Amino acid sequence: MRVATFNVNGIRAAQRRGFEPWLAERDPDVVALQEVRCSPDKLPPGVFGEYHLTYEPGHIAGRNGVAVLTRERPAAVRTWDGEVLVRAPGEEHTHREPSPPGTMARGLAPFASEGRYVEVDLSDRAVTVASLYLPKGGLPAHLQKPGGREAPDGGAKYERKMGFLASFARQLDRSRKAARAAGRDFLLLGDLNVAHTRQDLTNWRGSAKSEGFLPEEREWFSSIVSPRTLIDVVRHVHPDADGPMSWWSWMGGAFDRDTGWRIDYHLATPALAKRAVAAGTDRPASAAERVSDHAAVVVDYVDA
Repeated sequence: MRVATFNVNGIRAAQRRGFEPWLAERDPDVVALQEVRCSPDKLPPGVFGEYHLTYEPGHIAGRNGVAVLTRERPAAVRTWDGEVLVRAPGEEHTHREPSPPGTMARGLAPFASEGRYVEVDLSDRAVTVASLYLPKGGLPAHLQKPGGREAPDGGAKYERKMGFLASFARQLDRSRKAARAAGRDFLLLGDLNVAHTRQDLTNWRGSAKSEGFLPEEREWFSSIVSPRTLIDVVRHVHPDADGPMSWWSWMGGAFDRDTGWRIDYHLATPALAKRAVAAGTDRPASAAERVSDHAAVVVDYVDA
């Protein structure tokens, strides 16, 4: 089973840059997408090939949007918003189906309509797969300075992200346990907007006070992974490597210098993580060949 997670930074832009050839060449069985950034009626025809599409676009025009592509129609779909677009290959309808959200963890309601989370039960394997786009956040008020990249906001974006992290940890625990009760492994895929360790970004010394590498964000990440709950699959396969990085700024030649961050993850329950036989990042050969500011993270799992 080949599984990919890919923040495409806008599916229409990604299509122009080569998303379809990437999808055909890599031929994954499951693909989680983040930042699809497109209303259902504007999805490029045929962009997802012969895959079944499960898409939670959210209700913020031109932002967010998460999806899962599968070989077969999922056995079940869950999303926080209560509606989801499900299409078979070749279909172009825009009707969203009801999707019972189940019990949502306290604190997630403000994020429910933003297109940040969807999970599916695969129909051909005993695995529940979730796609997540976690808020980018910002700096706490005491680290903000006038004249920075973003205007000071008193720590509002930081506080919002930290609230999401606390609530999502509870939700993640529920989803993992629900999958286990149903006899399924659980696999969280997506852009978590946190680099967990010093191995996960190039300039860790200079980023110690940057959003995405703050001590409290890294502590949160440590709290959701363990040998008995969820395992960072790429790090499990490459325990001593720096990276592999999955995001590089469009600016300043960051890609050419490989000055990047590893913020896109496969987090799997232990039995599934142990079946990973290959894991890495589809880093293009040159900046001109980039589909997105992220690269796909692809893992091959052997069947049980």
